[in-house]
Amino acid sequence: MLKHFQSNSYLFGGNAAYIEELYETYLDNPASVAEYWRDYFDALQNIYAANGARVNDIAHAPIIESFAQRAKHPAQPVRAGGLATAHKQVHVQTLIGAYRILGARWANLDPLRLQERPAIPDLDPAFYGLTEADMEQSFHAANLYFGVEQATLREIIQALRDTYCGTIGAEFMHLTAPEQRRWWQEGLESIRATPDFSSERQKRILEQLTAAEGLERYLHTKFVGQKRFSLEGSESFIVAMDALVQRAGAMGVREIVIGMAHRGRLNVLVNTLGKMPADLFAEFEGKPGGDLPSGDVKYHKGFSSDVSIEGGPVHLSLTFNPSHLEIVDPVVEGSVKARMVRRGDTDGRQVLPVQVHGDAAFAAQGVVMETLNLAQTRGYGTHGTVHLIINNQIGFTTSDPRDARSTLYCSDVVKMIEAPVLHVNGDDPEAVVFAVQLAVDFRAAFHKDVVVDIICFRRLGHNEQDTPAVTQPLMYKKIAQHPGARALYAEKLRAQSVIRADDANEYMKRYRQALEEGRHTKDLVLSNYKGQYAIDWMPFVNRKWIDAADTAVPLAELKRLAERITAIPENFKLHPLVARVIHDRQAMGRFEAPLDWGMGEHLAFASLVASGYAVRLTGQDTARGTFTHRHAVLHDQDRESWNGGAYIPLQNVADHQARFEVIDSVLSEEAVLAFEYGYSTADPKTLVVWEAQFGDFANGAQVVIDQFISSGEVKWGRVSGLTMLLPHGYEGQGPEHSSARIERFLQLCADHNMQAVQPTTPAQMFHLLRRQMIRLLRKPLVVFTPKSLLRHKEAVSQLSELAEAAFQTVIGETDTAVHPKKVKRILVCSGRVYYDLIAHRRTIKRHDIAILRIEQLYPFPHKAFGAELKKYENATEIVWVQDEPQNQGAWFYIEHHLYEGMKPGQKRAYSGRPASASPAAGYYAKHHEQQKALVEGAFGRLKGSVLVK
Repeated sequence: MLKHFQSNSYLFGGNAAYIEELYETYLDNPASVAEYWRDYFDALQNIYAANGARVNDIAHAPIIESFAQRAKHPAQPVRAGGLATAHKQVHVQTLIGAYRILGARWANLDPLRLQERPAIPDLDPAFYGLTEADMEQSFHAANLYFGVEQATLREIIQALRDTYCGTIGAEFMHLTAPEQRRWWQEGLESIRATPDFSSERQKRILEQLTAAEGLERYLHTKFVGQKRFSLEGSESFIVAMDALVQRAGAMGVREIVIGMAHRGRLNVLVNTLGKMPADLFAEFEGKPGGDLPSGDVKYHKGFSSDVSIEGGPVHLSLTFNPSHLEIVDPVVEGSVKARMVRRGDTDGRQVLPVQVHGDAAFAAQGVVMETLNLAQTRGYGTHGTVHLIINNQIGFTTSDPRDARSTLYCSDVVKMIEAPVLHVNGDDPEAVVFAVQLAVDFRAAFHKDVVVDIICFRRLGHNEQDTPAVTQPLMYKKIAQHPGARALYAEKLRAQSVIRADDANEYMKRYRQALEEGRHTKDLVLSNYKGQYAIDWMPFVNRKWIDAADTAVPLAELKRLAERITAIPENFKLHPLVARVIHDRQAMGRFEAPLDWGMGEHLAFASLVASGYAVRLTGQDTARGTFTHRHAVLHDQDRESWNGGAYIPLQNVADHQARFEVIDSVLSEEAVLAFEYGYSTADPKTLVVWEAQFGDFANGAQVVIDQFISSGEVKWGRVSGLTMLLPHGYEGQGPEHSSARIERFLQLCADHNMQAVQPTTPAQMFHLLRRQMIRLLRKPLVVFTPKSLLRHKEAVSQLSELAEAAFQTVIGETDTAVHPKKVKRILVCSGRVYYDLIAHRRTIKRHDIAILRIEQLYPFPHKAFGAELKKYENATEIVWVQDEPQNQGAWFYIEHHLYEGMKPGQKRAYSGRPASASPAAGYYAKHHEQQKALVEGAFGRLKGSVLVK
């Protein structure tokens, strides 16, 4: 039979693609192909062993290549009848592939039916020469998942249209993994994308629609004209959220972290997370929900709760976020990552990130792409995110989709990470539930992102004060005539005798009564429940500012740590430059050399992890350090790092130590910094550090700094101990990479919201990093770190300074030749310029000028600074000296602090670069000229800005 098949079948070059797909189907399940194909592939692969067991003796690639070679040669002559049948089978197979690829474009997805279905020739049988006469002919259908091996062309087309052109439009053929494509084909085709829900499930869906619509109507009548970013027209989204929580919880997910912007947020708070309606109404009435210094509008607020479902309690957390829409995405991912680490959840089975997007923002906001790019990376991946798009087809005020994006679908950006997309008609809530269930299942099976695009509409404007008909007259005529998803679904259930005629109205009455009474509208919200992995934040909340902390480490422990972080595995070959660094650090640990910056930092990290504090250090070149000072990861020069050739000493400082991880991030600031912020808000016991490659790179993440880091606590009560390391220093390398924009951070400082620090010695950095964790205080820490000082011969410390001292907010004069009573002028500075000043003073031999260093710019150390000033009772002049232009740096922030510390009759002055539109000079000669002038000016005659108190 096999010989007859080979001489009379489809085995000619033109059918190579069809044969290859059949072969893939055979590999997945040999029984799924016809017997004659199975015999052919069995013989071709020679897969029968002597004992009759089936094994794969040869690679698949050569067989696939043989099919490709067939395609390069003319078809071998076969009988006319067989050739015609073969051609038709190939065309049928191509038609099937077209539906899988393009069926979504012809699906019934728009509740408003604003546009006619497009003409898609590839979905027309006539495009392949198939006619009405072929409709009753049987064709091979085993590679479909319809449960039959043979079916007529009419049956095949109807099944394909039911599956791919109904109220769900699936996009998955762009996935390169065959097993993932087959997963979607089986999941959709086996039931023709039409779920069969029980009557109880259908009633639950109606209840969810009723709750979604009921809350919006209640708010619309009770709080007329107030902004709430209504969900009306998109009520099926609440159905989707309920389905997601139920499905994920049943599969073992114990925490779900949700990020979303404004649309439908209040509805989610009440109907998904179970926020008390009375509390929401109080916010509408302008009553504060707490004693935060600032607070925020109701549609920015987050919330958390624990709900009981069939699989057990699930903790739901809706993340706080500002109006910058998608910026919350990486914050959510960071929070999820921290929770996974805390649980030891290595495959994402216990914690699920859920991102809710608007159609316009998802397509337009660059941080979406940045966040997606993190999805499969080692340091940032969360094993798949479920994305839900509330697609109201209009975005903000766009009058034409062509102005909203350049892609066909708003979700097309996710194809960069091969995420599947299910577009679903919001008027079919059962399809919405089915799509969400598939999404959750796919994420669990393959640990990848997946998108459900709920296509709906927006009954009101962008906010409730908008009149969208001004720019969208035809759309809003159709919206005015639309009865709503709840009414449509209630009518469907009445027609199916699932509910009685008055049941839908009864649902509405019960829900409204709950709202009137201000009580829970969601069943099974757990009160006073605390899960095993919940974090107690109370020790860190409402803490008053303190500078002091016992950060010293015993000398014996420091020596032990120094030995551990400089120990190299046997037969591990270091690069000569790195070998020298390790050799120098070994000498530092033996008191044979002073500590440089890298060693001081390493000892800080080592002492923390040895004490039980975890450390997470990330940035674009963090493992090595942008200026090659860190070398936290060592590379064997004879082996690739991915093949066991990397060694991290800080992971080996003690037999029982906390986690240390250092990650070279993707080339992103915005998403990565937001990720680390999110991580820090979920784990107060980890020192979370983000290092910019250069300080000015932080401005690529300015929205994160402005909206989360500097203001998250006063707006939302969100506590974060995130640390930012921003290399800063004027080295004559041009306007880029000189300035970390100190002035911007200081402008944001208020209410003890964060710390801005510029340390000048390794010991200071050691104590600063340790202080960040040892104090029961979690505030963002911004550190303006040096560049040239990393190897400066005077910017060093002794090991004893780590064992005896603590972080100094102000460092006074250290030269014993400067006698306090003889000092006439006090130079006050911060950062690298200090070393220029002491070098110049040494050159000109002036001992009547003292130099003070402000190490902590904010909160300003009034007490310590005042104590230093009192030492110089005869000083008549106080001069602030900085590298930065006068309109930048710390001058405008610090001048009033200097004034407060001055005595009557003292003069205050400034010495630094003149005001400039650019952060630094681009010409080295000009830089050198300006640097020389500001240093000499600090010691010369006062001029320019002089104020007498």
